[in-house]
Amino acid sequence: MSDLVEKQRQYLVPGVATYYQTPLVVTRGEGRYLYSEDGQRYLDFFGGILTVSIGHAHPAVTRAVVEQAHKLVHSSTLYVTEPMVRLAERLAAITPEPLKQSFFTTSGTEANETAIAMAQLATGRSEVIAFRHTYSGRSQMAMGLTGQADWKLAGAGMALPIRHAHNAYCYRCPFGKTPDRCGLECAQDLREFIRTSTSGRIAALIAEPIQGVGGFITPPAAFFQEAVGIAREFGALFIDDEVQTGFGRTGKPFGIDHYGVTPDIMTFAKGLANGLPIGATIATPEVAQHYRGPTISTFGGNPLSMQAALATLDVMETERLTENARVLGAFLREGLDALADRYPVIGDVRGKGLMQALEFVWRDKKPAPELAVAFLERTRERQLLVGKGGLYGNVIRIAPPMTVTKEEVVTALDAMQEAMAAIYRDFPEADAVTSTRIQYQ
Repeated sequence: MSDLVEKQRQYLVPGVATYYQTPLVVTRGEGRYLYSEDGQRYLDFFGGILTVSIGHAHPAVTRAVVEQAHKLVHSSTLYVTEPMVRLAERLAAITPEPLKQSFFTTSGTEANETAIAMAQLATGRSEVIAFRHTYSGRSQMAMGLTGQADWKLAGAGMALPIRHAHNAYCYRCPFGKTPDRCGLECAQDLREFIRTSTSGRIAALIAEPIQGVGGFITPPAAFFQEAVGIAREFGALFIDDEVQTGFGRTGKPFGIDHYGVTPDIMTFAKGLANGLPIGATIATPEVAQHYRGPTISTFGGNPLSMQAALATLDVMETERLTENARVLGAFLREGLDALADRYPVIGDVRGKGLMQALEFVWRDKKPAPELAVAFLERTRERQLLVGKGGLYGNVIRIAPPMTVTKEEVVTALDAMQEAMAAIYRDFPEADAVTSTRIQYQ
């Protein structure tokens, strides 16, 4: 075992979890690849939890950060800096109208905290609705928003005015519907939920267009129109959490673009700066005017992160990476569907663009987290890195950098095919599983 692994266990708190039975120690990254301390090269199809959006150590981002580091590393929001103003202007230009005014932080957790505060100040209300299976971060408020018990340390956030409604988890529909019989009961239930489980005075509905840690749960096309419409009937604002889905990942500029709904507030982090710490909250002027403070962000708006974000957005635009995510995402999905057809323990394939998931199950859709863990290990053995998630720990998350090539997708699919064949050898009971897949409209 690496000396670094032993020291990690000795000097970091035990809550800092790692993947794999033998943790992977990485030393450098280049493009779509990570390199371990023993010199092994891995094709990275998880990108630091969807954060390395345009590839490891992208020259344009590295150059922008180095040039800025020679000028100014830190100033805080007490002073005006060109990189911060330029990024705010850029976000106003590319997000849906009438979103315009931003506040910068260092993480998605802080971005979502800021969004909730904005909504509460703008509406004069406190209650917030989130969806089950969601994940919003690791602060007290963000863990309260999170709809998964395992991610709520010591019951954090449980006393906050947050309520969790049904989400559109179609594979495990809480109303027992199949896609051909779906009447959007999960969305329509929100009206009765507000009337019976809240005060009826709602500040905001916050939602991820595709739930990230929840296992890339992907709602039907009309879900958000119905749910957001109901929330607004009760005076709530809509906060669109684009921390994982933003900036082309799903094959459209933003995840919410698949659903035809305009948010009042949007939050960003992760892939916006290709790995540098960043968080951003953008709101309409009508909402933002209530966020007067005084408030500061010591590290929010940091010139290095701002320049990294500007360079990342430039690369996304010039290399047409949203289109690449759409085209290669469809190609990846076709391969994953074929894999699921061959191996019925893959009960569901879902996602959009380069944000795809495999849900592993036993008979009758019983979650199979042990198969997801096995898949994680078997793909690593074949030099492929993927992610894991879902409330039951049985979902594999696949999200390569958006600069990925068709040849690399083929390589990844081949590794996944070999991993599945190995799993069926290791788990003879898998042969008894018959298909439990559903066909989405």
